[in-house]
Amino acid sequence: MNTNRRQFINQLGLATAGLGLASIDSLMAKDTAAKFTFDISLAEFSFASELYGGKMTNMDFPGRAKNDYDISILEYVSGFFNNKHTDQTYLKELKKRCDDLGMKNHLIMVDGENLTALDAAARQKAAESHYPWVDAAKFLGCTAIRVNLGDAMAMLSGKKEEGTPEQLATAAVDGYGRLLEYAGKAGLNVIVENHFGVSTDPDWLVGVMKQLPAKNKGLLPDFGNFCAERSKPATMDLKGIMATTCVKEHDRYEGVKKMMPYARGISAKTHRFDDKGNDPETDFIKVFNIIKASGWTGGIVGIEYEGGLMRDMGGDMTKPTNDEGIRQTKALLEKVLEELG
Repeated sequence: MNTNRRQFINQLGLATAGLGLASIDSLMAKDTAAKFTFDISLAEFSFASELYGGKMTNMDFPGRAKNDYDISILEYVSGFFNNKHTDQTYLKELKKRCDDLGMKNHLIMVDGENLTALDAAARQKAAESHYPWVDAAKFLGCTAIRVNLGDAMAMLSGKKEEGTPEQLATAAVDGYGRLLEYAGKAGLNVIVENHFGVSTDPDWLVGVMKQLPAKNKGLLPDFGNFCAERSKPATMDLKGIMATTCVKEHDRYEGVKKMMPYARGISAKTHRFDDKGNDPETDFIKVFNIIKASGWTGGIVGIEYEGGLMRDMGGDMTKPTNDEGIRQTKALLEKVLEELG
């Protein structure tokens, strides 16, 4: 065999081996890219009964999350700031506590004025009332604020929301759009949760998203907030509202599926658990298979346990305490990661 031929064969062998290694590397890269994973955060509303009852404050939240549950990503609720979101001294102290603990501030759930108000002046006022929350979230290092589209009080009181779905969509594009523009300048996302009234309809939410070009828009699918109509509360206080039942509900699995193309996070809401630690209201494996199939991965899933509030305010002692519910929801999410990751 002459030298040129030998060199040619050696080069061919090396090239073939290289292709083989490249193929293996490609497969391994594809497998890694396809791995389903997410980070776990804790929503402050999981402590609602303690916060409402004065047993805990907003300032205690970072320490409770880190020290009690080993969770380092936080989702705040606007109401628990007690109107101190414009107080720089307060915000600096809260941020210092988070920094000292190594916490990541993810978002603030803002329950504010109605961004879908049919009156233009009221809608503009509602958008502007959210601006200070954008500023507070930016200062704390959050990536987003969560807002509502719809009349919260109408839904909670059992009244019919004012306006047709089409009128409310037009109003939402305007009011939410104004807020997106303001937040965009701060580099912050503004995401919408399926929460109250017309916003419990995933088709309506997606329709609004399609009309907005802003890159900082998004949705926060909540497993437990697809109730389109609730029974009328016996009393217009927290206890009465918590005792209402859902009489008309959109399918949660179809709802999550429709919302996923715009999802910037997931709210894993729970109320109770069976003797195997599963949620009898939401099949976590089923819903996370839907989430996985959408291509969503590497995001943040928030624990939002509401059973403790229902137990403490409504007297349903069959529901776990806040502590038990948070731990069981975290265990469920870890089970999802083990089975689907």
